[in-house]
Amino acid sequence: MAKIRVSYEYSEAEDKSIRLGLFLIICGVLSLFILGFCWLNPTLQNLQCKTANCTVLSVQQNGEMFECTFTCGTDCKGTSLYPCLQIYVNNSESNSRALLHYDEQQLLLNPKCSYIPQCERDNEKNSEKVLLWQDYWSKQISSQSFICYFNQHRRPEDVLLKRSHDENVLLHCVLWPLVTLLVGILIVVLTICAKSLAVRAEAFQKRKFS
Repeated sequence: MAKIRVSYEYSEAEDKSIRLGLFLIICGVLSLFILGFCWLNPTLQNLQCKTANCTVLSVQQNGEMFECTFTCGTDCKGTSLYPCLQIYVNNSESNSRALLHYDEQQLLLNPKCSYIPQCERDNEKNSEKVLLWQDYWSKQISSQSFICYFNQHRRPEDVLLKRSHDENVLLHCVLWPLVTLLVGILIVVLTICAKSLAVRAEAFQKRKFS
């Protein structure tokens, strides 16, 4: 009996499907690496912050001025100044004095100050924003207790009002690259399986009519 030959060459559409699948697989792997490096590690560190109750001890400007960068158009940037506001609180967990910061991003930008305003070209506007924040904490919050976050090992002398990252960021860092990776694998596997079934069907038809 003559040996039946069938073609295993992929059509143009099948070739495009495999290329698309491989592209999605590469994108998924790279996304997992990039997002894991840029977001996952900071998020995990941020989630290590413990929750505590804080009460305001003092609210004052220390007299220092710091630079911030403002934008006024596509190619327009400049620097202006804002006063340094320091809000000291009592951390209930460690029962110690700590400097309050709005979030971890502001803590890293300026560890000396509690609040960095959205930068304006006019120094007076920056000062007004800081003054509003100062009045809010000295008059409205005063001795009220509020939730704060701290990391005893990394920065025991600082506390955060808000966490920059939460569990949702952690979920998205893993979910979407993983979905992209799985869709790419699925496309490649389905294309190969479909081709294999087509080849077997072709061979069966040739045997049937030979």
